[in-house]
Amino acid sequence: MSSKILVVDDEVDIVEFICYNLEKEGYEVKSANSGADAVLVTKSFQPDLIIMDVMMPGMDGIEACREIREDEQLHRPFVMFLTARSEEYSEIAGFDAGGDDYVTKPIKPRALISRVHAIMKRQSGQHEPDLGVVLHHGDLIVNPNEYVVTLDGEKLTLPRKEFDLLYLLASKPAKVFTREKILRKVWGTEVFVVDRTIDVHIRKIREKIGDDKISTVKGVGYKFVG
Repeated sequence: MSSKILVVDDEVDIVEFICYNLEKEGYEVKSANSGADAVLVTKSFQPDLIIMDVMMPGMDGIEACREIREDEQLHRPFVMFLTARSEEYSEIAGFDAGGDDYVTKPIKPRALISRVHAIMKRQSGQHEPDLGVVLHHGDLIVNPNEYVVTLDGEKLTLPRKEFDLLYLLASKPAKVFTREKILRKVWGTEVFVVDRTIDVHIRKIREKIGDDKISTVKGVGYKFVG
């Protein structure tokens, strides 16, 4: 069965361009031209990946992503934001809403397709951290079988990449993971991710589980201290 992708952008020519290139690769593709339509199509289509523009009239991509993430009936598709904006606050807003990846326009077809292939491999489990064992660290429980984090008995919602990153660090307490190791284990080698992306994810994890559980090793990376 081919993977399902939803393409969302208010510019029809961009949607047609992306859909054409994805369909050539054998993906099942649907499209939407607004954030509100994206939410509706996601519920009926249940895509594995959503490629969504940030700046759209009415409900923008950030709002649409947040609404999709809040719907417990959905299976948490991978969300890639597509935008012409490169400001840091736009990227952070995307991750805050539950986005997993971030691509800036203009679109380069071969690079986009390569990125999509890498995402689909990770979705099928080929490039994920070694999950399986439920981790217990005091009042923090990280359950990879259900993708659930529990703190003091309360379940926390973490986007896919935040969960994978936390699991990686918590799987080996006190071990320092370099940025290169984190990128390779969590994002894979086929996707370009800048250091700032790791920092944003670490910041969001700390906001949810506390600042004292993840330590920064300046100039090297991060470690879980429990």
